[in-house]
Amino acid sequence: MLGSEEKRQLVRIANLYYIEGWTQGKIAKKFGVSRPFICRLLQKAKDSGIVEVYIKDESVHTVELEQQLKDKYKLKDIVVVSTEGLAPETVRRAVGQAGAYYLSKNLGDIKQIGISWGLTLSELVKEYPFEHREEINVVPLVGGIGTKHIEIHANQLAYELAKKMQGTSSYLYAPAIVETEELKEYLLEVPDIEMVLEKGKNVDVALISVGNPYKDSTMRSLGYLQDEDLQQFRKMGIVGDIASRFFDASGNIVDHPLNHRIIGLSLEQLRQIKKVIGIVEGAHKLESLSAALKGSYIDVLIIDEHTASALIKEK
Repeated sequence: MLGSEEKRQLVRIANLYYIEGWTQGKIAKKFGVSRPFICRLLQKAKDSGIVEVYIKDESVHTVELEQQLKDKYKLKDIVVVSTEGLAPETVRRAVGQAGAYYLSKNLGDIKQIGISWGLTLSELVKEYPFEHREEINVVPLVGGIGTKHIEIHANQLAYELAKKMQGTSSYLYAPAIVETEELKEYLLEVPDIEMVLEKGKNVDVALISVGNPYKDSTMRSLGYLQDEDLQQFRKMGIVGDIASRFFDASGNIVDHPLNHRIIGLSLEQLRQIKKVIGIVEGAHKLESLSAALKGSYIDVLIIDEHTASALIKEK
C-alpha cells in the first residue's frame, strides 16, 4: 500500500507527464533523478490505479459506425467503444470508462450535471478521474433510497461523482417509485424534494442509461417490477425505460400506472435539457435503445461496438 507522501509524488509526476505533456527527461531533470527512474514511477502510478489509460479506438469500422448512427438518429455526438479482445464482463466497464472520458473532456463551463441510475452509470462514476471542479453540482434525476444496491441509486451516484470532481451534490429524499399517486403528490410538495426536482429540470447536461424491463432488468432485481407488471407492459407495448419512465417502440410515453408513481424527472422534462448523454451497453437493450433514440431523448450516445452494429440494422 502506498504511503501518502509516495502517492503525492506519483500524482505530481503523472500530472506532469500525462496532463502537462512533459517528457520523462524533463521530469527527471526537475527532480534530480534518472529518466529510467521516472519511467518506473510512471509504471507504478499505473499499477497502483493512480493512472488509468483510456484507448479511443479510431479504426475504420468504429468511425463508420459512429458516422452512420450520428446521421441516422441526428445525434450531436457519438462514441462507439471497440469490444475487440474484451471479455463480455469487461465491456460495461469499457463503456463506462469511455463515458467518463467523454464527460471529463466536454464539461466546458457546465455548472449543473444531472444523473439517473443503473449499473452502466455506476461504471462511469467509478472510472471518472479525480478533478478540481468545485463549481459543479451533481443532481439526482430520480429518487432512490433503501438498502438494496444503493451503489447504483441516483443519490449515491450523484454523491460519488461530485466527490470525484470535488464539487457538491444534491440529495433526493424519496424512493424512485412510491406506493400510490396520493403519496407521490404529497412528496412532491415537500420543499427539499421540490427544490431538487426543480434543479434537475435545469441541469446543463444529463447522464442517463436505458433499461430493458424484460431482460437483465435492474428494476426487476430491486423489486420495483413484478411478473404481473411485465405482463401488462407487453400488452401495452412497453419496450424500455429511462430514469424509471416507460415508453413504447416508437419512443412514446405510455400511460401506465407506474409512470404516475415515479419521483423524478418526466421524459418530457428530460427532452428539454440542453444535452442528454446516454451511456448504454448490451445488445439485450437494442429495442429499448432504438425506441429511446426515436423518441429523441438522447443527444450524445456512448455505446459498445456490438450493440452499435446491431442498431445500424434496426429499421
